[in-house]
Amino acid sequence: MSASPLEQIAPELALAGPKELTAAAASPTRTRFRPYLYLLTAFWVYVLISNLMYANNMQASLSQMKVEHVFAASDARTLQHLMLYPVFILCMWRALRSGWQPLKRKLPMQLAFALGFSILASPALMLGEKLSYTWWGFPAEAEHGMKSGWGWAGFFAQELPTWIASATNFLVTYCFGLALITAFATYQRLRDAQLRSAALERALTQSHLQALRMQLSPHTLFNLLHTIRGQIIWDPPAAQTMVVQLGDLLRRLLSAGEREFTRLADEVQFVTLYLELQQKRFADRLTIAVPGRDNLPRAWVPSLILQPLVENAVVHGLAGHEGPVTISVEVHAAGETLTLRVLNTIAPGKAVDGNGIGLANVRERLDVQFGERARFTSGPTAENLWVAEIVMPLLRDGPDGARPDGGGRP
Repeated sequence: MSASPLEQIAPELALAGPKELTAAAASPTRTRFRPYLYLLTAFWVYVLISNLMYANNMQASLSQMKVEHVFAASDARTLQHLMLYPVFILCMWRALRSGWQPLKRKLPMQLAFALGFSILASPALMLGEKLSYTWWGFPAEAEHGMKSGWGWAGFFAQELPTWIASATNFLVTYCFGLALITAFATYQRLRDAQLRSAALERALTQSHLQALRMQLSPHTLFNLLHTIRGQIIWDPPAAQTMVVQLGDLLRRLLSAGEREFTRLADEVQFVTLYLELQQKRFADRLTIAVPGRDNLPRAWVPSLILQPLVENAVVHGLAGHEGPVTISVEVHAAGETLTLRVLNTIAPGKAVDGNGIGLANVRERLDVQFGERARFTSGPTAENLWVAEIVMPLLRDGPDGARPDGGGRP
């Protein structure tokens, strides 16, 4: 059994129920945070490298003016970013889980995450400096500067402005990171919405095709039962034979109705059986011409695509006059195109409706399954003939290439 359209396009969506799909759409980070982790890690590495380059370049410029130890050393800044990294990831994770709706309640929470992270930047740098001084030695100039700045006066005069500047810088950094993953989350939601929409559209198309095939079966059975009814009184043995043939026809009809595509030879054999049943009723008027199985190209066609055409040929060909009627089925394959044609004679000057249920079903099925790659035309000719013609892609290797989206095998 082939996979459903939903499973073919988005297996993870097909396996999930409505509650799971709703939860995933509302908060994609609950089950898929790993892509965000990779993105945030790459962003944080970029922040570290850019901060190191900026601090080193600025300190080099100040050193030329005999001003030292304004910017922390590279090892201290690296330790600062390493310590801030898990805090940054945790804040981003909570921010994504919290979302932005309703804004009045969520905005203060988002601001709290941003401020909490940015305030920790300066203590992290101070701790990084302390650790790096422990490992590599404490410069005398830096030690003298720190000792002279101790106390509340030193804190408000030197440390507080530095703390505020660092918090402001990392607040901007945090906002850029939040904007980045928010945009990525929005992209994922849109992509998932498109996948769900495409999957539902394909599932609807599949159901639509099944409904069209189900419309054909009762219509065919209704006409054939009327054909047998006309023979019961006048020729009971022929009616009995037709009942047996009708059983075979219905078996083939049910089998074809379960599949989206069938072999061309099987489709022609099915319409041959149908025409033979009709010929037994109108033996004095109806002549049929159908190509033999050996003369057909090895190809696949939509199931029951010819049946409404031959049924229409019988109904409208015999209506309106008492003369002989010839119905013929023609099949031509040229290059990558397959042409199916059903011709029947009609009464001279008789107007035939070309918009019946069967013909409308054929047009709709071809449009759904092939789009612009197939066309269907039907109408009278100058020789008192009605011609119904299908031009479609030649499917040699089964129905894998039948639909533009690559449907499954029947």
